[in-house]
Formats: sequence, C-alpha cells, structure tokens
Amino acid sequence: MNGMHDDGLDAFGAFGQDPFDDEEFAEQEGEQDDGAGEFEDGLLEEELRQAVAILDPVPAELRQLAMDAYALHDMDARLAELTFDSLVDAIPVRGATAAPRMLTFTAGELSIDVEVTSEGLMGQVMPPQPAGIEVLNGPQALRPTTLTADAMGRFTSDAPPTGPFALRLRAGGEVVVTEWLRA
Repeated sequence: MNGMHDDGLDAFGAFGQDPFDDEEFAEQEGEQDDGAGEFEDGLLEEELRQAVAILDPVPAELRQLAMDAYALHDMDARLAELTFDSLVDAIPVRGATAAPRMLTFTAGELSIDVEVTSEGLMGQVMPPQPAGIEVLNGPQALRPTTLTADAMGRFTSDAPPTGPFALRLRAGGEVVVTEWLRA
C-alpha cells in the first residue's frame, strides 16, 4: 500500500509482542487483585496523616481550646433555651443610649431572667429558690465566676461577662446550662 507495512506486521508484531486476548487480560487482573489494595490503602492513609501532621499541624492553641471547650460540656445538664433577648425582641426606646441587655432562659418550668450591664449582671431564678450559678466565660477563664442565688432566687455579680458566656445553674440536684451568648 504505502510501503510502510508491506511485510504484513502490525504495530505489536513489529516489536515481537502479541496483544493480550480477553482471557489473558482477565487472568492478569485476577493476579493483581489479591487484597493487597486494602493494605496499600491503609499505608497510603497513614502516610498522608503523617504528611499533614508535619506540613499542616493543628496549632497547639486550637487543640487547647478544643480540650477546654469539652471540659465545659456537662452531659447531665438540661439546656435552657433563650426565649427573650432585648437586642432582638425588645422595642427600641428613643433616647435610650445604654439600655441593659435583658435575657430570659427557659428549661421546662424553670426560667432564669438576667440583666447584663457594663457594671455586671443581676438576675433571678423562677420559681424562686436558692441555687449556685456559675458564669462560664469560655476557655480563657481559669475558673468560672460562682454566684449564689438567695431564697428568692436573686443573684448579682460585679464583674460583667466578657466575650462568649453561659450560665450553669445548680439547684435541687438539677443542673441547667444556658445557651452561649456574646456579651
């Protein structure tokens, strides 16, 4: 024809190779699929973990924050839902410049009313009862501020919460934790 393949050899024959037929190809695949892929995947995954640990490690501060946040988690506590926040729910008053933030948290029959100002916070537990209240200020605080509610359920603090905060109330063998809010 054009003089290139006058001897009748195709591309495989020219190099002394015969192409696999379908049966031989299937046999070759079967020999390679002996479960070694799973072992190799495990090694590859471990090598990738080591590479990430070296090239992009988790910062020590982030690891400490995660551990501190978990330490604040109380598995037996009920969550008190935020049912009123004056920043969202209140009608603005003309001329009011430094109105305190009013919050109400509810967990079943129990409610906690809190007023947050720049001078501190004060609140009341309803129904009125003595209680221990911790002001959780996130992982930065070494210890939460502990307050005591009197027989009427009233409590005060001279230190305003800074940054994210939550309240943990202990009354009558029950533990209630409020949602986290930013002061």
